[in-house]
Amino acid sequence: MADVARLAGVSSQTVSRVSNGYAGVTEETRLEVLAAMKELGYRPNSAARALKRGEFRTIGVITFTLSTTGNVRTLEAIATSAAQEGYAVTLLPVAVPTQDEVRGAFSRLGELAVDAVIVIMEVHLLDAATLSLPPHVQVVVADSDAGDRYTVVDTDQTGGTRAAVRHLLDLGHRTVWHLAGPAESFAAQRRADAWRATLVEEGRFVPPPVRGDWSAESGYRAGLELAPRDDCTAVFAANDQMALGLLRALHERGREVPRDVSVIGFDDIPESGSFLPPLTTVHQDFAEVGRRCVEGVLRQVRQGAAERGTTLVPTRLVLRDSTAPPPSR
Repeated sequence: MADVARLAGVSSQTVSRVSNGYAGVTEETRLEVLAAMKELGYRPNSAARALKRGEFRTIGVITFTLSTTGNVRTLEAIATSAAQEGYAVTLLPVAVPTQDEVRGAFSRLGELAVDAVIVIMEVHLLDAATLSLPPHVQVVVADSDAGDRYTVVDTDQTGGTRAAVRHLLDLGHRTVWHLAGPAESFAAQRRADAWRATLVEEGRFVPPPVRGDWSAESGYRAGLELAPRDDCTAVFAANDQMALGLLRALHERGREVPRDVSVIGFDDIPESGSFLPPLTTVHQDFAEVGRRCVEGVLRQVRQGAAERGTTLVPTRLVLRDSTAPPPSR
């Protein structure tokens, strides 16, 4: 820094202000300092600056799987929002969702020097009384049923599901079958519970759910099971990938969508509009989830206090060509 200051003819303090992006430096001086930095190959020492300021401008992210659309898109949104705030993201995947693994992940993130942590907890962990997060770490939890113990951000799973089921009932279907996600998934449970509750409220028969694992292949297997049933005229799939497999199975078994069977998905992945037929689905605003996660965790960093409770990001039903009134009998 002293070499840069001598070459640019300024003080070391001015070099520091330029390298940290602070105001109070004229544009002419700033350009002279930047030119000197370039000529000398000077780069600010981020570790030294972090020690001096007491912050690392890095957010740690713990996730238990990157195989689902929701987790990947939430992570992408977190990284984008963090970058807009001048923060980097350190990702730490955890293979086995246990208390010991969670503690180990927080310990490793501490060694990697992060200011706060976002946990994408899509599986049933924070419901367990034995699992707790370190009290001294600023934490926001995404996609979980953590209740009032932590700051939680999630999409409105219940509202999106109710809109999907009611849309099919309003079209005239007697009931709606459900292609559910894996039992250990919080989001899958929320969607299944809302599907069942909506049918009960409307006084409709509740069919036994068919269980998948979020993959298109599991949706295909479920579709082979549902296709022979003439009483199955509408299916709500817990995500778009399973809906894709379901569409293939129905097509192979001669059940035309939406003439014979209406199908609704959940997520609104970018490809859902290119399915055959284009898929009616529930849109999740992952960008807003990521923004609120970053906003919440940085508020904790700056204010030193967490706001407990859950923030729900609204969902909306996107109508395309995979739903229609039931076939006339």
